[in-house]
Amino acid sequence: MQAPPPPQGPQGPQGPQQGGPMPMMPSPEQIAAMQRQLAIDAEKMGMTVPQFIEHIKRHRMQAQQQQAQQGEHAHQHQHQHPHPHPHPHQHQHQPQPGQPQPIVPGPPNPVAIALAKFLRSQNLKPRTCILNGERKDMFRVKRALRALESDAYKKARLKNPALPEITDRASLENTFKLLPLSMLALRVVKADPHEGHDHAPPKKQGKRIKGLWTVRIEPQQEAGDDMYYVWLWEGSQIMRKVYAALALAVIFALVCYPLWPAKLRQGGYYLSWGFLCFMGLFFAMAIFRVILFCITYFVLPPGLWLFPNLWEDVSVVDSFKPVWAWHEPAAEKKKKKKKSKKAAGSANASATFSAATGQPAPATATTTATATQVSAGPQQRKYMAPRVEELADDE
Repeated sequence: MQAPPPPQGPQGPQGPQQGGPMPMMPSPEQIAAMQRQLAIDAEKMGMTVPQFIEHIKRHRMQAQQQQAQQGEHAHQHQHQHPHPHPHPHQHQHQPQPGQPQPIVPGPPNPVAIALAKFLRSQNLKPRTCILNGERKDMFRVKRALRALESDAYKKARLKNPALPEITDRASLENTFKLLPLSMLALRVVKADPHEGHDHAPPKKQGKRIKGLWTVRIEPQQEAGDDMYYVWLWEGSQIMRKVYAALALAVIFALVCYPLWPAKLRQGGYYLSWGFLCFMGLFFAMAIFRVILFCITYFVLPPGLWLFPNLWEDVSVVDSFKPVWAWHEPAAEKKKKKKKSKKAAGSANASATFSAATGQPAPATATTTATATQVSAGPQQRKYMAPRVEELADDE
């Protein structure tokens, strides 16, 4: 007799299904709540949602890379030292003097703050840039390195011996790297505002302010001469608070104008009329300069401008310098820009040659000569003396 077949359960003849339970998908309400929380976190950071997502991705990638590097170092350490050590701090790898140190951001230390105060007091020719929608001061690394090699830094070391001593290029870079180590200044690069977006860049972009870059923080914090850093440390905020308090006091005093004494109110009345007259003269001058240009454009081309930098993005004093200037067509402005770019390129090339070889770059020579004149008489050749134009570094 044949044995009866085994009983089949409710799951069929093949037995229970392999694998665990299916993962539960979030509900639409949960997805909407997650999106709202993501938008709130992005707004706190001063970013858009796509920028905040990219920021989180970069942090995760950096954390994974650090974990992988730590795992590799631990694995190599185990192979080199298989026996346990009672004092693991004796085997930590100390940086050798004369070698650049890697940058691992941490809390600020007093030495870095003293270094930042010194560099802030030097003329680094800072530029204004846009970082995460805020205006920041940006400077070039080589200007900071020059300041650290100057006599002013030696005098500062005499007053504050805690400042590091600079003996060679490696110690110079390590001293400068105290800024990113303490998150006082970070390296930035020029960024495209449409980077990371799915759409193509617009054909007609808004008017860009001259010299105003939109930058982003670079993960690799190095100290190359042609790199740019942005100040995150703004120094003491005491004076800013004092100015804010004075502004509030002035506003409160203006609000209390009906309570002023009679003589003080009369003086304020005359001052207000003087200010209104000044503004009227300013706008009258602005209209007159346009009329003057329209007249001189046809009488004395290419036209005369009164205060040509009046509406430029410069300081108040520079807005009235020079007093007058001839109108420059757009074509001439482009030619001047091209010439300045060529001169800057040749200057950078000479600086690179000097830095690489340790010798001054040879001067560039431009030789011009007239064409040879052929006639029935004796041939004469007239040559002009060669002109030597030395291009100095404009930095």
